[in-house]
Amino acid sequence: MGEALRRSTRIAASKRLLEDEESKLVPISPPEVPKKKVKTAPKVKTSEPVKSEDDSLSAATELEIGDSIPDLSLLSEDNDPISLKEIAKENKIVVFFVYPKASTPGCTRQACGFRDNYEDLKKHAAVFGLSADSVTSQKKFQTKQNLPYHLISDPKREFIGLLGAKKTPLSGSIRSHFVFVNGKLRFKRIKISPEVSVSDAKKEVLEIAERVEEKLS
Repeated sequence: MGEALRRSTRIAASKRLLEDEESKLVPISPPEVPKKKVKTAPKVKTSEPVKSEDDSLSAATELEIGDSIPDLSLLSEDNDPISLKEIAKENKIVVFFVYPKASTPGCTRQACGFRDNYEDLKKHAAVFGLSADSVTSQKKFQTKQNLPYHLISDPKREFIGLLGAKKTPLSGSIRSHFVFVNGKLRFKRIKISPEVSVSDAKKEVLEIAERVEEKLS
């Protein structure tokens, strides 16, 4: 029994000695590996998309009541240049009626309505038809329907777009009419029937004329 006790005492002492030696050891950390710099591709500046002519026109400000007539020059049915600014200078009241396509039923009714009321209108205002049709189509339309006023050709829909009468950004026009007084937009009627376009434009012109006469009297 005494021998077993001495053996267990020796084992315990050996364990304590081993633990003391391990506690003195300093842990060795693995060597640091230098980080490699990753090269990134240079930033490429993206160019702005090129705007088409239609995009730039659609971005233009639409005329509102009180705005001045734009400084544009378009062609008449006789292929003569017509300056919008000059029209406004020469005529106190100017009516532009927009029709989608020459010689179609609705447009014919609208154009002929202005023709039939032209004698009353011309006493106070200048009247012009306006569409995206070619000069040739405008001339045929004028001759066939015996229209007494000029038809303006606006194939790029420059003036039509500024008036807010484009049907879509790519094509088409909305039936409408506009009345300018002293070069300023006074009445703006978009998406209107042929007959109402004629009757309302006439009322608007006569209303303006009456006010002018009242001021002069």
